[in-house]
Amino acid sequence: MPARIPWVSYSLLGLTTLVFLLQLATQQLLGYDLPSALGAKVNELIVAGQYWRLLTPAFLHAGFLHFAFNMYALYVLGPSLERLYGHERFIYLYLLGALAGNTFSFLFSPNPSLGASTAIFALLAGQVVYIYQNRRIYRNSRAMLTNVLVILGVNILFSLNGTIDFWGHIGGLIGGLAFSWLAGPVWEIRDTPTGRTVVDTRTIQKSRIVAGGLFVYFLLMATYGIQKKQ
Repeated sequence: MPARIPWVSYSLLGLTTLVFLLQLATQQLLGYDLPSALGAKVNELIVAGQYWRLLTPAFLHAGFLHFAFNMYALYVLGPSLERLYGHERFIYLYLLGALAGNTFSFLFSPNPSLGASTAIFALLAGQVVYIYQNRRIYRNSRAMLTNVLVILGVNILFSLNGTIDFWGHIGGLIGGLAFSWLAGPVWEIRDTPTGRTVVDTRTIQKSRIVAGGLFVYFLLMATYGIQKKQ
């Protein structure tokens, strides 16, 4: 498994931090949060044609603690997962989690929402699937899987709090499970003339096809919801 500098994770951290600073700046200068006004998930505005709100909430946060918690989760989960998935598959996983989470929130919750936790739940799903599908190459795979499932279960329980977007978390989880199950890395140990090596049996081309199909699927779900709400 090749080591990679997780530049996608660091870029997402940097971009989300920049947006949060812009949120704080506009609150001070304008008296209101301009990025959230333009990009938060608001069902009525999505129905009115502002479709970018199915993705942009993943880069917005409701306060410092909200921002810090999600960015800490990205910092802890992102780099290690990106090294395993590769840069391209990792960004597909993250963005699909954001789209799926906000789509589910749009369909099943009337409340406005924002936050990177939709994508964070996709990363948790990606970690669960990765460990399960590659359990044969890890001696402690059962313990690893148990630890991640406990973390995931605790976060789902916290999501039941009425102030948290439960459906956004569930949607992100489903999006992450779907992509990682169908297109995540599955490693195989092979003997070569120079010794044993680990090879990913899934191609990046397959990941692109799966990601494209899932993006279309969740967009169709959102389109169906828009038509019903009009």
